[in-house]
Amino acid sequence: MSKQTELQQALESLRIALPDLRGAMIASVDGLPIVKSFADGVDANRVAAMAATALGLGKRIGDTLGTGELNETSVSGTDGQVFIYTAGKKGVLAIVAPAGTNVGLLHMEARDMVETIKAVL
Repeated sequence: MSKQTELQQALESLRIALPDLRGAMIASVDGLPIVKSFADGVDANRVAAMAATALGLGKRIGDTLGTGELNETSVSGTDGQVFIYTAGKKGVLAIVAPAGTNVGLLHMEARDMVETIKAVL
């Protein structure tokens, strides 16, 4: 099975575990989409680039403030949240959730997913 197929299956499992998600994506740290699960009309290239940029900025903030190696960052708005997770040296996991999502469950599933991504990439 190819890496892309493994990652697509993992992403589908995440969507099954968290059916209310608006979308999810695995991207490279260079900002290129690897696999995605979004509604039509979402520009995967743009989302991948923004996720990688947010990850890079989060790392710089952590370095500057001495908080250690970055694991994850989030952006919250009135209608939802975006969670961005470091997935090893090569990957980024981005998840878009609606407002009111069980964040504890989301983090648990996403952190397990990160381990899968690291193993595949």
